[in-house]
Order: sequence, then C-alpha cells, then structure tokens
Amino acid sequence: MSGDCKQTEQFDSLFLTIAQHHPEGPHQLLDTFVSFLGRKTDFFTGGNEGDWEKLVMNTFKKHEKISRSNHEAEIRERKEKEAAKKAKQVTAQAAQPAQITELTEEEAEKLQKEIDKDKGVPSSSSSSSISTAEKSSISEKIDEDEDESEKGKLKPNKGNGCDLEKYKWTQTLQDIELRVPLDISFRAKQKDVVVKLTKRHLTCGVKGQPPIIDDDLQHEIKMEESTWVIEDGKLLLFNLEKVNKMNWWSKLVASDPEISTRKINPEPSKLSDLDGETRGMVEKMMYDQRQKELGLPTSDEQKKQDVIKKFMEQHPEMDFSKCKFN
Repeated sequence: MSGDCKQTEQFDSLFLTIAQHHPEGPHQLLDTFVSFLGRKTDFFTGGNEGDWEKLVMNTFKKHEKISRSNHEAEIRERKEKEAAKKAKQVTAQAAQPAQITELTEEEAEKLQKEIDKDKGVPSSSSSSSISTAEKSSISEKIDEDEDESEKGKLKPNKGNGCDLEKYKWTQTLQDIELRVPLDISFRAKQKDVVVKLTKRHLTCGVKGQPPIIDDDLQHEIKMEESTWVIEDGKLLLFNLEKVNKMNWWSKLVASDPEISTRKINPEPSKLSDLDGETRGMVEKMMYDQRQKELGLPTSDEQKKQDVIKKFMEQHPEMDFSKCKFN
C-alpha cells in the first residue's frame, strides 16, 4: 500500500461519519464538500482561471484508475478461488468410485436445508448467520451467587460484554464495540444495508429483511465520536463512544438480557492513556477505595472534616462537644 493511501485512510472513520448524514449518496456528499471549498477556501479563486478544473479532473482520473484496478483485482481473485475450488471438487469426485449411500433422517434434513438455501428458500430455524460453534459460546447464566439480585443474569464475555445469538458486543469504560453478522450470500455494500444511529437508538440490518437490531440503547452515546463500517462485506462493525465513561453497561439495548457488571474483569490500563477528566475521576476512586480498606475517611469525608475543623477554629466560643458530624 502506498504512502498516499495510508495518509488518506486515517480519515476514513471521519468521512464515514459525515457520509451517514448524506442519505442521497456520493453526489450529495461531493456537493457538500465542494460547497465547503468554495465558502471556506480560495480553491476556485486562488489560481488562474481553469486551474481548479484541471486539478479536479487529474485527481478524479487518478483515483478512478486506482479504484478500477482494485475492483479488477478483486474479481480476478474471486474467479481464481472459484476455479481452484471447482478443480478440487472434480479431482475428489474422480478419485472416488460412484456409490449409492443411504442417508439418515438427520443427514437428509441437513441436505434439504442446504438445497433450500441455494434456492433462496428461507429456513424455519433462526435467521442469524452466526454458526453453531459461535452459538455454543453465547454467554452463560449465573446459576448461583451470594446476591439474589445477580441470579439469572449472564456472565460477561472476555470483552466484558455479551455474546448473543445475532450479535456480539464488548466494552471498555470509554466505548463499545458491536459486531453484527449479516445473513447474506453476497458482499454487502452501503446501499445494501440499513443503519440508523442516534444517541439513544440503533436500527441496523439488510435492506428487504427485518432489522437485526431496532431498539433503544441502554445509555447515551456521543454521535460525533461513534462510527460504523461494513467489514469484509459480511458484518457490520460499530464503535460507540460512551457519554458516561465511568459506567459499565449491563446490556446493549433495552430488550437484551442483562449481564452481571459485578463479574466484569477489566484489563489493567495506564492512567496516562485516559483523558484528564477521566483520569482524575479514576484516581479519586482508587484513592477512596484504598482509604475504605484502611478504615480511613474518603476524599469527600476529609473535605467535610476540614470544613468543620476550620469552622470550629473560627468560633472558639461555641460548644461543639454534643454535636454529631456525619
């Protein structure tokens, strides 16, 4: 990958966020960007007449060439894989003598489902594209716990989130990563999916299919810092920035089962990685926790004691012996 590509790809998340606000497609996005150049820069007036037009045409031709080259490479690679797969199948069939095998009921049912899927017949089972192996890793329930309120909740996955039948999510104190597999047999593009994201609601899925998620988020997110992309044409990948960065989510959306936030085991992180405000809150929480373990007053309790002590020093004539300070 060239240096130019690496430099421009760092802005992909930003441009994707902007593109989400242009439902009419690339032409609307382009119109907005050109309007910005005309209003906020000297793009059209800073050079000789016609210079901007030459620059635009050269830039567009350059990226058209790159785009077509990449597209042709993808098609060529796909055809080579399909040819190799067919050749392997033919070789395997030639190596084995023809024989009639009686199928069990279970094998026959499986074969019929595969035939129906190839014909586009919807399966009566779950429409989720998550495999059986993935389903077996769906978060387990907490059977026994010292606290009755924790019973029935799910154990967090390794990422402190939840593995559900149709999607998986993980979290840190700062953000949430959501992975939503798409039940499709082709590589999805932006025009093939429906994604509507607000600070308290998420709708996503494939056009023409029922939404995979259409529900209120448990807590608010920062829209300007939240993004989504289509990964490998088969999966929607969301990164949702939390508003409250001192709170673990017990569920992604309102209809989800709850996970036990008491069972969360966050990986240790450096305080220097946090922003100033969050770092201050974390340091205060750590200090207060140590104070409680030692049977000493927390930072808030110390402030109250200092205020009371100062007041008593300023008013020696008053008798505070019978006062109780909480």
